[in-house]
Amino acid sequence: RGERAVQILEKQVLSVAKAVEDKLDEQIAALDRLDPDDIEALRERRILQMRRAAERRAKWRALGHGEYGEVPEKEFFAAAKASDRLVCHFYRDNWPCKVMDKHLSILAKQHVETRFVKVHAEKAPFLTEKLRIVVLPTLALVKNTKVEDYVVGFDELGGKDDFSTEDLEERLAKAQVIFLDGEGPAHASKQATKRSVRQSDTGNSSDSE
Repeated sequence: RGERAVQILEKQVLSVAKAVEDKLDEQIAALDRLDPDDIEALRERRILQMRRAAERRAKWRALGHGEYGEVPEKEFFAAAKASDRLVCHFYRDNWPCKVMDKHLSILAKQHVETRFVKVHAEKAPFLTEKLRIVVLPTLALVKNTKVEDYVVGFDELGGKDDFSTEDLEERLAKAQVIFLDGEGPAHASKQATKRSVRQSDTGNSSDSE
């Protein structure tokens, strides 16, 4: 039975390899059929795409994208209006919020397409009441000026403070407030072992106001 399984696996691997090879052959053949005008048109289109991407990044950085910093309550709505995608961390000075800060600082640099900010909940009573912020940390996920989703505490991230940056990244991508397809600058290669700000056996994941 073991030999049979190995043979089946080898056959599947060879089949996939053949399909990949055929696809590459098709792409090479298509390139060979291009005349100089087609090649020049492709080159110009690629240059235009690169220029537009650079302009987008410059605009985002001018709006504060690429960095993670605090905004006062009165600036929240202006920030939400200026950026199509915004992640706002409502925090207080405690350990769970510091854990969230570490991950958001990393993601802000990786995902320039989105603005990352934080608001001190105790200094923003109007905003926390309007957005019904109770548990800290809470992330308000804003798209096109509307709060469309929340990440409350660490429950969706494993329930403890040893979640990885990738866990949070995947949750934000699921809400489409960030993109994993290279919309921002090129990502550093992911490590095989997930990053973790802190390994802990405690379940102290959040607090409430």
